[in-house]
Amino acid sequence: MRVAMYYRNSDVRLQEMPKPELGSSEMLVKVIASGICGSDVMEWYRIKRAPLILGHEIAGDIVEVGKDVHQYKVGQRVFVSHHVPCTKCRYCLAGHHSTCDSLRTTNFFPGGFAEYIRVPKINIELGTYVLPKELTYDDGAFIEPLACVVRGFRLAGFRRGMTILVLGSGIAGLLNIKLAKAMGAEKIIATDISKYRLDAAKRFGADVAIDATEDVPKLAKEANGGRGADLVIVCAGAVQPIDQAFKTIDRGGTILLFAPPKPGVQVPVPFGDLWKDEITITMTYAGSPGDIKEAIELLRTRKLIVKDMITHRFGLADTGRGFELVAKAGDSIKVMIEPQK
Repeated sequence: MRVAMYYRNSDVRLQEMPKPELGSSEMLVKVIASGICGSDVMEWYRIKRAPLILGHEIAGDIVEVGKDVHQYKVGQRVFVSHHVPCTKCRYCLAGHHSTCDSLRTTNFFPGGFAEYIRVPKINIELGTYVLPKELTYDDGAFIEPLACVVRGFRLAGFRRGMTILVLGSGIAGLLNIKLAKAMGAEKIIATDISKYRLDAAKRFGADVAIDATEDVPKLAKEANGGRGADLVIVCAGAVQPIDQAFKTIDRGGTILLFAPPKPGVQVPVPFGDLWKDEITITMTYAGSPGDIKEAIELLRTRKLIVKDMITHRFGLADTGRGFELVAKAGDSIKVMIEPQK
């Protein structure tokens, strides 16, 4: 089968490898849609394991099942989680599914930028979901990133009527904006250094879009009647937006760190101000099974539409072009790879 092998952001090669062979408790899924995630182009994170086949936002068709697989059948359209929590350990039982050892070690093989993936037993039992008839394959490829956003809102204590500031309007920031709009935020303010993405932020629900090179704290507060935001979501992995979050959060508010800076980066924290104003800082990584189910329901009921976020489609042979687009953070939002083309 054909695969897109990642060596670095500027070097993704079309290669051949054997189609995965199945054990009795596994199944084979033909990948129809596979989204490029912002984390896929975090070269500092990915290159240390290269060469490898990335892709964890997938939807496809079951084409083969092992003899001991009874809950799914050939022909079903499915979303499959790349990583799954065990649901039984002390971390899962406490609601911290993304810190579970199982989530950090499980995966389907070889990755979503391939014609086929082998789904292990644990991913079948705890991470496979039949797509409702209302969902397209494209919708299915958005389930994983949307579940991450759903989890962030839950951990940050989102409530209707909040003022939300999203720092960074890449794909993650734009999904946060869409969900904030769908869930009843009173005002949504967005920032980015790209005019293209600021325009997209306004299309997708932001009331105010601010150039991130300007005085963001001053302009954001002016846009909100002189006060800070109730919830600031940092969707850019750099020090400056984190510092902007400290300066724009309202008293009693919450800062959600959605995107990580590079390893070893130190961020000065104004503890005195945060302490005095009772600021909560939280962070999120991945999505739990409950978050995935909520994401599916948001998409099924069309409370949240994602098809307008897809700006580019490429066949498997052109996956490298997709990576270059996403890595440059230019005029693209969601780049979808279609491995059967």
